[in-house]
Amino acid sequence: MAYPKTKKIMNEIVADLTQAHMVVHQHHWYMLGRGFLKLHPYLDDVMDELAEQQDGVAERLIEINGSPISTYEEVLEETNVPDQVGSWDLSMEERFQLIVNAYKQLRDDYERGIKISEDEGDNSTNDLLIAYHTAVEKRIWMMSAELGKRPGEGE
Repeated sequence: MAYPKTKKIMNEIVADLTQAHMVVHQHHWYMLGRGFLKLHPYLDDVMDELAEQQDGVAERLIEINGSPISTYEEVLEETNVPDQVGSWDLSMEERFQLIVNAYKQLRDDYERGIKISEDEGDNSTNDLLIAYHTAVEKRIWMMSAELGKRPGEGE
């Protein structure tokens, strides 16, 4: 099981999942205002989903004889999900848009991973990434709807 390109994209996905989790956690902590009682627990579910995907991707990477990145330094070197210092000054809409943006990066990561794993003939990784891609698309749709937008609006 060589799959060198699959291993590389899987580590990029681990980095982006780790950073996306931090982005969601930050907004979970700093959230204020109308909708707090509904949106605060919703973000707990989002974080759980991200952690589950991170673990699934990392474990699959190990199964194909890869080594998942596992330090914040590695995450910062590999991630494509931007960060910013926590702030009390963002509206709920601004917070959710930042989270949607992180999810769009994950969607793009999964799309690249699906193509790469298919090209390398790694059907099991391909299947896993397709399932996670579907879950990410659903979150984008749901969070976009909360913002009063359609999923593809503004792209």
